[in-house]
Amino acid sequence: MFCDQVVELLEPIAAGDLAPDGGVQRHLATCARCAEALAAARRVDQLLRAREVLAPPAQFTVRTLARIRRDRWRREQFFDAGFNVAIAAVLAGVVVGVWMIIDRSGLSAISSDLVDLFSTEVITVARQMAPSLSLYAGATALIATALAIWWWAERDVTL
Repeated sequence: MFCDQVVELLEPIAAGDLAPDGGVQRHLATCARCAEALAAARRVDQLLRAREVLAPPAQFTVRTLARIRRDRWRREQFFDAGFNVAIAAVLAGVVVGVWMIIDRSGLSAISSDLVDLFSTEVITVARQMAPSLSLYAGATALIATALAIWWWAERDVTL
């Protein structure tokens, strides 16, 4: 066994977390440097065990978790803002590109006629639907009431 392999095991051996096997014991018996390192690690472990453990301040856990949540929320907000800016830039680029294509191809003259046609058709459809709006409103209210009653009957009442 080599020194670099034994050095990795010294702290767990000194703390009592690991029992040295035969190869480690033979190496420690023949290598004065590793044996001294183990003795030093045991002294440090004894000093740490003898040291008084201070109690954490009141509300330590609550304040620490609140700070972690706040920091995480800030990072997420920053990421969300960057994502929204990137999406807005892409959308603006698409709109400008479409506008340039329409302007260069001469479709802008046709599009004003199309808007006029579309608006007159919308007005015609709205006039035809106007007498039936009360029927649509009543049907929507009936469906909403049925869904509310279903939700009320199926809700979990074990609180």
